[in-house]
Amino acid sequence: MAEWNAYYKNEDDEEDQEEGEQSGGDYKITGRDSLVFLVDASKEMFIKGEDGEPSNFDMTMQVVRSVYTSKIISSHRDLVALVFYGTEQSKNPRNSFKHVYVYHDLDEPGAKRVQDADALRGAKGAQLAAKTMGSGETSLGDALWCCANLYSDIKLRLSQKRLMIFTCRDEPHGGDSVKDRQARTKANDLKETGVTIDLMHLMKPGGFNVASFFRDIVSPPEDESELGLQLEPCAKLEDLQKRVRAKEQKKRAMARLNLCLGEGINVAVGIYATAVSARKQAPVRLYRETNEPVRSKTRTFHTQTGSLLLPSEIKKAQVYSKKQIVMEKDEVDAIKKFDDPGLVLIGFKPMEKLKRHHHIRPAVFLYPEEDEVKGSACLFSALLTKCSERNVFALCRCIARRNYPPRFVALVPQQEEVDEGKAQITPPGFNVIYLPFADDIRTLDPPQCPVASQIQVDKMKEIVSKLRFKYRSDAFENPVIQQHYRNLEALALDMMAPEDMEDLIMPKVDQIDGRLGPLVEEFKDLVYPFNYNPDSKPAAKRKTAGTGGGAEKKPKVEMPEDELRAHMQNGTLGKLTVPVLKEACKQFGVRTTGTKKQELIDALTERLGS
Repeated sequence: MAEWNAYYKNEDDEEDQEEGEQSGGDYKITGRDSLVFLVDASKEMFIKGEDGEPSNFDMTMQVVRSVYTSKIISSHRDLVALVFYGTEQSKNPRNSFKHVYVYHDLDEPGAKRVQDADALRGAKGAQLAAKTMGSGETSLGDALWCCANLYSDIKLRLSQKRLMIFTCRDEPHGGDSVKDRQARTKANDLKETGVTIDLMHLMKPGGFNVASFFRDIVSPPEDESELGLQLEPCAKLEDLQKRVRAKEQKKRAMARLNLCLGEGINVAVGIYATAVSARKQAPVRLYRETNEPVRSKTRTFHTQTGSLLLPSEIKKAQVYSKKQIVMEKDEVDAIKKFDDPGLVLIGFKPMEKLKRHHHIRPAVFLYPEEDEVKGSACLFSALLTKCSERNVFALCRCIARRNYPPRFVALVPQQEEVDEGKAQITPPGFNVIYLPFADDIRTLDPPQCPVASQIQVDKMKEIVSKLRFKYRSDAFENPVIQQHYRNLEALALDMMAPEDMEDLIMPKVDQIDGRLGPLVEEFKDLVYPFNYNPDSKPAAKRKTAGTGGGAEKKPKVEMPEDELRAHMQNGTLGKLTVPVLKEACKQFGVRTTGTKKQELIDALTERLGS
C-alpha cells in the first residue's frame, strides 16, 4: 500500500499524456507545430549590401539554419519545410507548378537539412543556388498552392500551421493583375484552413511598400502592437532573427483561468512563463539490437501473492495516531480540492506594501484571452491602466490547476515597452507574484561582523557606480549547455571540431580595470593594513627569548598629532600597527581598557575629535 507522503501533487499516474501535449487546467493542446519557409529566389535577393553586408538571400539562409538547429534542440518533432519561388528550375510533387522549387519537404528537422542550409550560405551558396535552381518568372499564387499541398499531404495532427514569406520585392509580379488576384485568392484559401501567413520583408533600395500587394496576403497581426513592426523592413541579420524568433516561438499558456472581479464579472486570462531554466535534455535509452528508443512501463504487484494489481486495487494510506487510515483515490482528490481553478480578486494595495522578500518563487505573466470570453481584452486593459495610474497592485486568491492548494498572489501592472525598431521589449499585462505564507518567512540571527566606516562605504559606492550596467538574463548563455550542444552539433554534422564558444559569464578584466582606475588601490588602502597580501602565507611566529635568539625590543615610535589627524580624516588609522596606536594613546593621555586594535582606534578618534 502506497504511503500518502506528497499531499499537494497531481495524481496523474493512470493518465498517460502523449508526447507533445501540454495541459493547463482543463485546457490541452495536442499535435505538432509546422513551419514553411517560402523564400524568394529572384536575382534581387542575391545583391550584396553596402560595406560588405550579406545579401538578403544569405541572411535568409542563416535564419533558416538557426531555426533548424533550435528546432532539433527544443522541439524535434515539429515539421519544417523550405520552398523557393521565382526559380528557373521546378521541383515539386508531380511538377504541377512551374518556377517553384521544394528544397525540403514538410518533415522533422535533422542533421542533413542543416548541412543543406549551410551549403546555400555565402558566395559559394549563391553559386550553388544559381546552378541548382536559378532565377526565373514569379508566380506567388502557384507557390502558395504548392505549400497548401504540402500541408494536405501531412496525415499527422498539427496544432499550429505557419508560413513565412522572405522577399525584398513589394510587387513580385511587376503589376500583373491576374497573378496578383490568383495570389490573393490562394492566400485566403490558406488562411481559411488555419495557416498563418507572415511576411519577413527585407530591405531594398527605395523602401518596401507593404500596402501595395502584401497587405492582402499576410494574416492580420495577433496583437495591435505588431502592426508597426510589420511595416518596417529588416536591414540587418539580427533584426531578421529577432522577428522570426518572435513569430516562431510557441506562445502556449501554462493555464487558462477566469479572473473574477466581482459577482458575475469574469475575465478570461492566460498564465505564461516569461523565462524557463535551460536544461540538458534527458538521455534517450536505446535498445542494443535495433537501436530503437526503449519504452518503459510500470506495473504494481502484490508483495505476498505476486499477482498484478489493478489501479482500483491500489489505495492511499496515512498513519495518524499510530493508526493507518486507508482512503480511496476519489477521497484523496476530494480532500485536496479547495475550489475550482481560477483567480478571485480580494482588493488593491499600494505598491509600497510589496517588499523584495515577498518574492519566493519565479513570477509568471497574466494576459487576456479574447478568444475564450469576448470583451476580456477591453476590461483587462482598463484594469491595467487604472492600476498603473494609481500605483497599486491587485491582491488575488489563485488556484492554478485542479487539486492545487490556494495561494495569495499580487498582480503587478506592467506597461508595454518597444525599442527603436518598434519591436516589443516588454508586453502589457500583470506580473503574478506569489506571496509567502507566515511559515515561509524565517527569523535569522545574523553574525556580528565589524562595521565599515562611512569613508569606506563611500569609496565602495564609487566602485559600484563605475561597474554598473544594464543586466538582462537572456544576454548571458549557460556555457555548459552551449558547449554540450556544440559538441552534439559537431558530431551530427561530421565537423572536425566544435565551434568556439565565448564564455559570457567570465568577467572582462581589462574593461573593469579601465573603468575603475586607481579606485581599487584606494579602497585597499582604506580597508586592509599596510603591505597586506591576501595570497601570501601567514608569517611564522617569533621565538621567545627563553628558546634562544630572542628578537631585540623595538624602540618606541612617536607620531606627530597632525599626521594622526590626517589618518583619522582619511579613515586610515587601521593601517597603523597596534604598538604605534598604543604609543599614540600614551602620548596624548588617552586611557584604554582594552588592547584590541579597534578599541585603540575608537579611543583615539574620540580624543582627537573632541
